[in-house]
Amino acid sequence: MADRYLHLTGTAPGRFLTRKLGLPQPARLRRWTLETPALTGPVLHLTAGKSAVTEELAAVLTATGLEVAARAERPAALVLDATAVDTAAGLGAVHAALHPAVRSLAPGGRVVVLGVRPSPEDHHQAAAQQALEGFTRSLGKEIGRGATVQLVRVAPAAVASAESTLRFLLSPRSAYVSGQVIEVTDAAPDEVADWAAPLAGRTALVTGAARGIGAAVASVLARDGAHVVCLDVPLAREDLVRTADRLGATALPLDITAGDAAARIAAAAPDGLDVLVHNAGITRDRRLANMPAERWAPVIDVNLDSVLRTTDALLKAGTLNRGGRIVATASIAGIAGNHGQTNYAASKAGIIGLVRSLAPRAAADHGVTVNAVAPGFIETKMTAAVPLLIREAGRRMNSLSQGGLPVDVAETTAWFAQPASTAVNGQIVRVCGQSLLGA
Repeated sequence: MADRYLHLTGTAPGRFLTRKLGLPQPARLRRWTLETPALTGPVLHLTAGKSAVTEELAAVLTATGLEVAARAERPAALVLDATAVDTAAGLGAVHAALHPAVRSLAPGGRVVVLGVRPSPEDHHQAAAQQALEGFTRSLGKEIGRGATVQLVRVAPAAVASAESTLRFLLSPRSAYVSGQVIEVTDAAPDEVADWAAPLAGRTALVTGAARGIGAAVASVLARDGAHVVCLDVPLAREDLVRTADRLGATALPLDITAGDAAARIAAAAPDGLDVLVHNAGITRDRRLANMPAERWAPVIDVNLDSVLRTTDALLKAGTLNRGGRIVATASIAGIAGNHGQTNYAASKAGIIGLVRSLAPRAAADHGVTVNAVAPGFIETKMTAAVPLLIREAGRRMNSLSQGGLPVDVAETTAWFAQPASTAVNGQIVRVCGQSLLGA
């Protein structure tokens, strides 16, 4: 459904009226297209304190293909190296670096602050590095004009492991991702022969792929070179086949809750899977006091239990190849809760628990990473059916003052799925325009 308010604020009368009334003025976001694959303008490389990774970070930024500069009148992005900030006084260097630069940032620009994990042995360092989280989340809420702000925590002397993350965050692909804290380990990334098709030669399976977010995920993975197996319930066969045919993909009509689901998935991918995307999900909304077991159980079964069962079986059978990626779909509802969605929120919070627990063990035992996307208000047929006032509140209750698109979730999933994202593991990244609700 079209966002008429966003269209209105893109006109001169609309901008005047909404400014006078003090209403949100969302900027039209620039997403990835063949014509606009990268940010336009230089990346300003800033440093707070005496960093030990300045040269390494400069090399990684240069590798992204963007122009890197020490000064620029209208930078497309600001990258601040705050890895050396280890005292409260040192935070002054963060202010000194960004205060004069933020105002000059181009509309739709990016701010990425690099930090390190707070130390359990040094409470002064921990305080200073944790302060960066509050700083970036707040800056993201005030910066405006479609710009986004993130904090990336890197392992010391392993900045190269963050290349895929920086490529994603410093590109139009991350248009609806803001206010996130992403931790990158020191795991060596797998080589990418062609950044235009990083998934070439890989096989990906996407559940719930017939339409909506699932179809968008399948499309972006196929665009990035993967052969995609599109899975959805037999009742959605017509839409599923249409999506698969459009992408040159394989259609697999299958109820993911079926007892033989994992075996049939393995049969559809005889050479194994490199990417497994758990996107299938349902809602059966009602307040708990009015929710019978018949509405509770299916949501838990589809959204959570089937994910657990299928993942366990595919890992045990070796269907997921080493270097593989598991990406599950959580939700902002699992973080902040939603009225009338105790079953849905429980299932999505369960996905977060799955990721945090399984990620280190899957990496150690199988060479597989496990991450999750947590969408906020995304423009789909489901949200189009939401009553008008609630729908408008959902659209405006984030720092970008608009709903996201299915492609925003898909681009984040594709970043997790990349071979070069080996160091991104156990992360829950919200695709919500930095929702004003939740952590």
